Amino acid sequence: MSAPPEGRGLLIRGGRLCDPARGRDEVADLYLSDGKIALESAPAGTPVLEVGGLLISPGFIDLHVHLREPGFEDKETIATGTQAAARGGFTTVCCMPNTEPPTDSRAAVEFILRRAATHGAIRVLPIGCITKGRRGHELAEMGELAAAGVVGFSDDGSPVADSRLMRQAMEYSRAFGLPVIDHCQDPALSQGGVVNEGAVSSRLGLVGMPAAAEEVMVARDIALAELTGACLHLAHLSAASSVEHLRRAKALGLPVTAEVTPHHLALTEGRVMGVLGPLPHKLGPLPASAYDTNAKVNPPLRTERDRQALLAALRAGLIDAIATDHAPHTLVDKECEFDDAAFGISGLETAAGVLLTLVDKGELELTTVIAALTAGPARLLGRPDLGALRAGAAADLVLIDPRAEWAVEPAQFASKGHNTPLAGARLRGKVLATIYGGHIAYLDPALEMKGAPLA
Repeated sequence: MSAPPEGRGLLIRGGRLCDPARGRDEVADLYLSDGKIALESAPAGTPVLEVGGLLISPGFIDLHVHLREPGFEDKETIATGTQAAARGGFTTVCCMPNTEPPTDSRAAVEFILRRAATHGAIRVLPIGCITKGRRGHELAEMGELAAAGVVGFSDDGSPVADSRLMRQAMEYSRAFGLPVIDHCQDPALSQGGVVNEGAVSSRLGLVGMPAAAEEVMVARDIALAELTGACLHLAHLSAASSVEHLRRAKALGLPVTAEVTPHHLALTEGRVMGVLGPLPHKLGPLPASAYDTNAKVNPPLRTERDRQALLAALRAGLIDAIATDHAPHTLVDKECEFDDAAFGISGLETAAGVLLTLVDKGELELTTVIAALTAGPARLLGRPDLGALRAGAAADLVLIDPRAEWAVEPAQFASKGHNTPLAGARLRGKVLATIYGGHIAYLDPALEMKGAPLA
């Protein structure tokens, strides 16, 4: 990474400043000095970056990524994962604990923080396990994990089925002021499922996961949050029925928050069989692109009704954050029979394009998207120093061309995971630069060619 010339700072001039945390959406200049957003005006002679027509946002915050290290470095490392995040406009990522060994000890947390400090392109905040080994039998040493620096507790990918154990976890988490983040899925209902239970699972002859598997666990967790008073964060909601339980929790004033992924906002179950958009009433012959393992994700892509419910919940503020659930895999993990393929989508580098394409289509407002990528997750983390362009704060920001059209080329990803159902898709809206702490974490060649005083 590099920085503007030492002692001279950088004036970013003429961009559209979109900062929902501070209620700003206007054309304005931004002066960076000594790695911070400066209080004073830029002095004469300060290098100037003209960004007329570009969008300036606080750096994005992703509450849900899988960096795979330690244990699965063939899929991703902290170095490659944070490089991918920077390309996507993210300056902070929270990494899930399903590594090997899992993040269930102080030593595991300290390893991640050390690796991030030496190899990370951006800020990495670890999430600790709820249970030892993520096995769902015995609570992890939550106090030790909190002291080591985790920002929450989760057994992501392995839902805590034991309600009594989950209650205990919530009671402990309340003492540490940290949220429990649950992958809401009833293992008994979803067992063996590989896609959404419905028209597509029937057409393809695949075992389905009903939306009820998510709904019943969401309802249970909300009931436990009401019982314990603990902060509960619902990971990657996918079902309309889950939204209704979230609506009730919010109406009661419970400390319950939720996230949604870009792929659940943009795609439906039809993508598994090569269909974009809502399914037709009559399904014809299977296209050659059916059984697309790159669209196999957990929770699964669901129906158009579910997608519309998620969009409406985000617009209404019921869903607090957009998180990628970035889940990189090797070719071997995906180029196999559908039942055997790994769940997950590599999503850091396409997130902004997917979301801005939804804005371009009129399905979301720009300020809604930016708030869910910045102010919303910063609030959930209890980090007022993040997610806003406040004077004196670290210079974490992203420059975006909202009009740029580009094609998704997985072979060009910084991530080791090229597994995306969006290969070849044309998206509207492109990240051109990501600045982390005043340093350049990513610079698109298109901006570099303009002679920007960044590199």
